[in-house]
Amino acid sequence: MKRYKIIHRTVYTFATPVTLNPHALMLRPRDSHELRIEASILRIEPVAVLRWVRDVEDNSIAIAEFSEQSDRLEIYSEVDIQHFNEAPLDFILDEYAVNYPFSYSEENHLFLRPYLMLPKGTVCKRFNSWIRSVTPGSEKLQTFEFLQRLMEKINTSFEYRIREEEGIQTPDQTLEFGTGSCRDFANLFILTARRCGLAARFVSGYLNTIGPSEIPGATHAWAEVYLPGAGWKGFDPTSGCVVGADHIPVAVSHNPAGVPPVSGSYIGPPGAQLQVGVWVKSLDEVMEAGGATAIA
Repeated sequence: MKRYKIIHRTVYTFATPVTLNPHALMLRPRDSHELRIEASILRIEPVAVLRWVRDVEDNSIAIAEFSEQSDRLEIYSEVDIQHFNEAPLDFILDEYAVNYPFSYSEENHLFLRPYLMLPKGTVCKRFNSWIRSVTPGSEKLQTFEFLQRLMEKINTSFEYRIREEEGIQTPDQTLEFGTGSCRDFANLFILTARRCGLAARFVSGYLNTIGPSEIPGATHAWAEVYLPGAGWKGFDPTSGCVVGADHIPVAVSHNPAGVPPVSGSYIGPPGAQLQVGVWVKSLDEVMEAGGATAIA
């Protein structure tokens, strides 16, 4: 078991006091048999009334409603978790799904349909050429081996680039540019898997990385594929590894654009400034060092 403290701080600064419409916050990690929340703090300024809901994909969302105008909005989330997914390769697939390709059962296919669909405009000449380069053809491969190869090919074929602008590149754009962010690589992996008949979904969350804890990071994105007998298994083409205890999921979606950490609007002049900081710290390392770490 690993223990982490995750701090996610978002600050909007406005030119004048504005009216804040309700904001949806996806900041709480997904509770499961692999992940448990020990403690959590969600602090918002100006003061907001919070209403917690679960969406259709079982993501936990806090709806923040405001009653006063403000020239600043700060959202501070701090969560301590226990993570048990330290053996991500310890699973057994149903016999019919061991080798690629395979077909989902009729019952599974009914529920997995949204995770098998390709958005309009996905299929194009460049994407078709990419599909031919990653599919095994006459070669016999196990399903997990095929997905691992796909993950590694994306990891080694493209250059990682931090993108501050909103939105997710289409597979065609990623293939054309040869660069992308974690969300772009996850999207390419997902739509490639779907084109190959495998149900895949987008995951937004946090990643524990090696580095000074005082340097702010960012949210992370990866993909999950539904494998009969094992369930949803994560693949991170940006890091080139199968998802394990260093990956902390917050939200999942069939639509990569559907799980922003903070979403909302305001009434007022344009030109808001945004600052975001994310810190992931191992609580076990803090205890071993014999002290506590405060991150402001």
